[in-house]
Amino acid sequence: MPHTTSQTITERIEELYGAPLADLQAHADAHPGASMLTALLDSRTALELAEHNVDFQVERLRQLADPEREIGPFDAGHILDCARRITESVAARDAHTTTTSAVLQSLRRTPAPEAQPPTATAPPAPAPAPTPSAVRTR
Repeated sequence: MPHTTSQTITERIEELYGAPLADLQAHADAHPGASMLTALLDSRTALELAEHNVDFQVERLRQLADPEREIGPFDAGHILDCARRITESVAARDAHTTTTSAVLQSLRRTPAPEAQPPTATAPPAPAPAPTPSAVRTR
């Protein structure tokens, strides 16, 4: 089953940062710490894992509930467990999708700043500190 949501998120991240996912992941790994890129990649990974788990649990549920198969007392517990895991994974997938999509919607790629020729004027001098006589002591 294709993972269209995580693929869409991946494409949006690549478009936003202007690089393929592998390069972005390598950059994030080389520069550990809190950054928007790291947060987006972590969220995308969690989304992808949730999608994979939904697929895996649905396939397992199909195996357990196969019409050719007799369902015994142990199988009933496994069927319920698969259904519970599917529910949890769908909830996780939806939460990660909603959050990551909202963050990506708020981000825009900015154009590179234009190079400005050096100017002959110096930057303005900082304001002078107040003199000790001007500072109140009480």
